[in-house]
Amino acid sequence: MSGVWVFKHGVARLISRPTREELERSEAELEALKGQPKRVLVHVPSEQTITCYEDLERRLVELGWERYNNNNDLIQFHRSSSSVHLISLPKNFSDFKSTHMYDIVVKNRHSFRVVVKQ
Repeated sequence: MSGVWVFKHGVARLISRPTREELERSEAELEALKGQPKRVLVHVPSEQTITCYEDLERRLVELGWERYNNNNDLIQFHRSSSSVHLISLPKNFSDFKSTHMYDIVVKNRHSFRVVVKQ
């Protein structure tokens, strides 16, 4: 059994002869191919759908989060220098996935929610 094992959503499958395109497909493209609904992050008080990092940063700063500038590969926010709470996001918004959204929701329960986009 030769090939590449791909783990997605808790399921492992073997791809015998993967093409470059199969290996480079983003999670968003795979979800779209599977027909899974797209999820979006919504700021609850304003009912605004977060569509870019500028909107998200503005809302997080309003809640007391500060941008943490120590890593070129990630965008990070922390509550204060004494807090252990940290939100880490990919540099590119197109790589912003539901796992990142739920991390934000857990740390800001009354301010954000994840909804299925219709």
